[in-house]
Amino acid sequence: MEDDLEEMRILRESRDSRQFRDNRQVFNKEKLNYGGATEEFSRNSSNKEDSDDMSKLMGFSGFGKKARTFDFEAMFEQTRRAAIERNQKNEELKVESFVSRDAQNDNNKKQVAHLSTSQPKEDNTTSSDDDIIGPPLPPEIKARLEEEGDGESEEEEDDDDDEMNRYKKIPDSHEVELRHGDKTVTALGLDPSGARLVTGSSDFDIQFWDFAGMDASLQSFRTLRPCECHQIKNLEYTVTGDAILVVSGSCQAKVLDRDGFEIFECAKGDQYITDMARTKGHIAMLNDGCWHPREKEFLSCSNDGTLRLWDVEKQLHVIKAKKQGGLRAIPTACRYSRDGILVAGACQDGSVQMWDHRKHFVNTAVLVRNAHQNGTETSSLAFSYNGKHFATRGGDDTLKLWDIRNYKHPLNSVDNLLNRYPVTDCMFSPDDKLLFTGVSLRKGDTAGKLVFLDCDTFQQTYEIEVSDAGIIRSLWHPKLNQIIVGCTNGLVKVYYNPDLSERGAKLCVVKTQRKKKQVEVIVQQHIITPHALPMFRQDRPRSTKKQLEKDRKDPVISKQPELPITGPGQGGRIASAGNTLSSYIVRNLGIKKKEDDNIDPREAILRHAKEAAENPYWISPAYSKTQPKPVFQEIEEEEEPTLKKTKFSV
Repeated sequence: MEDDLEEMRILRESRDSRQFRDNRQVFNKEKLNYGGATEEFSRNSSNKEDSDDMSKLMGFSGFGKKARTFDFEAMFEQTRRAAIERNQKNEELKVESFVSRDAQNDNNKKQVAHLSTSQPKEDNTTSSDDDIIGPPLPPEIKARLEEEGDGESEEEEDDDDDEMNRYKKIPDSHEVELRHGDKTVTALGLDPSGARLVTGSSDFDIQFWDFAGMDASLQSFRTLRPCECHQIKNLEYTVTGDAILVVSGSCQAKVLDRDGFEIFECAKGDQYITDMARTKGHIAMLNDGCWHPREKEFLSCSNDGTLRLWDVEKQLHVIKAKKQGGLRAIPTACRYSRDGILVAGACQDGSVQMWDHRKHFVNTAVLVRNAHQNGTETSSLAFSYNGKHFATRGGDDTLKLWDIRNYKHPLNSVDNLLNRYPVTDCMFSPDDKLLFTGVSLRKGDTAGKLVFLDCDTFQQTYEIEVSDAGIIRSLWHPKLNQIIVGCTNGLVKVYYNPDLSERGAKLCVVKTQRKKKQVEVIVQQHIITPHALPMFRQDRPRSTKKQLEKDRKDPVISKQPELPITGPGQGGRIASAGNTLSSYIVRNLGIKKKEDDNIDPREAILRHAKEAAENPYWISPAYSKTQPKPVFQEIEEEEEPTLKKTKFSV
């Protein structure tokens, strides 16, 4: 404290001397002007004497008043002293405020009292006169206000401490299970306010979840399929939460509004152009995409070897990722830095490349060639909240932490974290103390885990056993202080702590499940006709339940399907009229009578002989003139052949 006071005193003396020099220069300038004014005044005085003699001679010398004179040196000296005194008083007030602030932090009231008594009384009165307008406050009220001010400052400090302490403990005491489907959950997105969650899966569907509108049944309020038969790879809200970026397995990313209606779809490029900078869009499958943290701009990367920056209306820039030999490199993950200055991409050759957003995207600003093993897909790239570090999740089962200021070698690295999926992500905790990622299931494992690592030591500090499936997606929302995890079996789990978390899953858990109302529907509208004849009168049903039971027994009203055929035949409706399709056509369309196929054909024909003789229709009228009497072929009796004589050998 004494050193600070001595420093303030020296500073005050230097400022006083500087102010004195400035005033002295002004005084010299004014003195020169004053010298010129005195010469002019002397010339005017000589002329004035002549005029006085003339006035005495004329007789009106007593009229008028004498001109007023000023002492300029005294006025300048007085102004200089007043300026010095005012500067001294201001410096003393600054010293008092500095001392009182240190005294409040150190809770040393005696030292403050000593400093206040050591000040001269005149200085105290002048400082109070400069700061306070009106009559001074009573000492009791002044003391009460000071106590309240100290209490408010302590409360603000406590609030800051609580805000930092709420992230020191992982909020996993309670969990909520959301069922997306039966296939792998490959994308998670939560808006900045934490009110809505959107999930995407390999079943091509996107589901919207509203925490404030859900009850204990935990059902989504909307399901969409925006990209037809393409897997959803990433979903992300804008910084304002009014739009959603949908990155799928197709070559065209889409932007949806908050309710799921399409706003913008990226253009498709020309696949016959070799220079990717001349196409208006991607020509191959997308791998990743994200929004700019401050502007309404988004980034996408594809298997065509480019990263493209888009506005909600058009394409802005094309970035080409290159291997060490200059060939095309395929980016598998992309991300903006927290301040939006860097555009980063992780490539299949194991490199991490970053470009400066403020310059032309030609040369890289950060280039790490051997970040991961060549030929593996780096599934995620994440920046810390302070903007100094970034982490990469490799397809070589590693997780590495890097420093942007010195990126030649990783700060820490951990192996043996199995990664079977190209969308497995990693993320920092809101206070940048922890780094967490999901682990895929090995052969023989029974539970998928979410692993937490300390960023300083990179030792595993905690793990959460989520379910009996692999963990792909994970998200720690800083405002809600809740962790959302996506699994390979279609489950989405939300972890929270009632004491440390806010809103989110806490809103829907406390709501009771809504009961469905049983609505009684009248099958047929009943018209009441009290004076109708008995033949036209309808019986009024006493209850709808009995009427429904009665209609259920009626096969026509209930639309009961026909029973299957149990007799011999080929099956279906064909067997009802015969064994073959031709018999079915003949029986149902030709004769429309059921005939037995097992009778003798000759007998079947001869049974129509009497009818044909009495009422000839087909053959007899044709031969009535040429052959009135029908002639039939006579059947001759065949002679029995003679038996051959057997030869006997002698």
